[in-house]
Amino acid sequence: MLNDERTWRDWLDELSEELLPCFRSLWAREERQTAKLLHFFREAGVGQHHFAPSTGYGLSDPGREALEFVFAGYFDTEAALVRQQIVSGTHAINLCLQALLAPGEEVLFLGLPYDTLQTAVGLRGKCPGSLAEKGVILRVWEPRAGWGRAAEELTTAIASRTRLLYVQRSGGYTLRPALSVRTIAEIVKVARAHSANPLVFVDNCYGEFVEDEEPTAVGADLMAGSLIKNPGGGLCPSGGYIVGRKELVARVAAQLYAPGLAGEMGPSLLSPRLFFQGFFQAPHLVAQALQGAILCARAFAALGYEVSPSWDDPRADLVQRLVFGSPEGILAFARAIQAASPVDARARPEPAPLPGYPDPVVMAGGTFVQGSSGELSFDAPLRPPYVGYWQGGLSFAHTKLALAHGLATINRGRHG
Repeated sequence: MLNDERTWRDWLDELSEELLPCFRSLWAREERQTAKLLHFFREAGVGQHHFAPSTGYGLSDPGREALEFVFAGYFDTEAALVRQQIVSGTHAINLCLQALLAPGEEVLFLGLPYDTLQTAVGLRGKCPGSLAEKGVILRVWEPRAGWGRAAEELTTAIASRTRLLYVQRSGGYTLRPALSVRTIAEIVKVARAHSANPLVFVDNCYGEFVEDEEPTAVGADLMAGSLIKNPGGGLCPSGGYIVGRKELVARVAAQLYAPGLAGEMGPSLLSPRLFFQGFFQAPHLVAQALQGAILCARAFAALGYEVSPSWDDPRADLVQRLVFGSPEGILAFARAIQAASPVDARARPEPAPLPGYPDPVVMAGGTFVQGSSGELSFDAPLRPPYVGYWQGGLSFAHTKLALAHGLATINRGRHG
């Protein structure tokens, strides 16, 4: 290992010592969340017989039923739909929006949604099957006074035809801060008091286990996410989840399969063991990933980069935003992170067009599960101000090693 990289590792060790009080708070929350999960695993009576796969229609699948009981319990909801047939967060979210919105009804997006969802719903381009093609009214709203005071302005933004408020917890490919559960609780309160009484739907991707409570615990009607992000614990090979009110989850199940069949079918072609085990591991994964994100923010800020959130800011998602200011910096860092990955370390990330994205995207993700952002990854759309997005991490040890390699690489580039 190069001497300069050893120096960066030593420096990160020193910063980690300074950050110990912050890390201890993460460990304490991990323990509380694990205790809650353990309660629902016991309530469900999870046993070896729940780990058997199923085939065909997947009728009377005890593993799937127990897994959904645990998800519903942890997220404080009436029902859950946890299925291997859901391939991404965008897929899960689109299922919910398609199931809940009819032609002529309006969805109010609280902020511009993630790039792939803009395409899926019809905010950008014309895709067959989008909400726009279906006749759903799409409207994007941003608070003038900032997201910390969004609820104060929201009342006047809701119209009589507004059927659903779309709340994206993470900032996506923007510098908008992630929305805290407290902020979402205020949004729910405004929705309940308004005469239109719109549903509150939360895209919870990157947000699970980051705070003590989840949006459904403070009144969100429905919530969705991906199992190759936080709640999969780095073990789930695929899948997505929807949790919320029973009748709404049933509508989404009908959208996924067929009306009348709803959630009674859906085979567990892969052993449910990975899904149980991944969910149980999720608090630990998130605590480890947050340690890495906090250290990353502390190090980059010390080197003069703009970061969001700051290392000492309260966090509501896993994502660390790093402003590089140039495509060269992003590409150098992405390639360094790829080289420090356990899988495909010899690959060289290059910017390329991806389905659903308007700009070329570079992605560093030497992950065991393709596309997993519960594992350490770094990606960025190549557009000003050239912000890179660091997320995930199976272990703090790996994220620290990768960060040291990345810092050594870009430092050599900045100083010749």
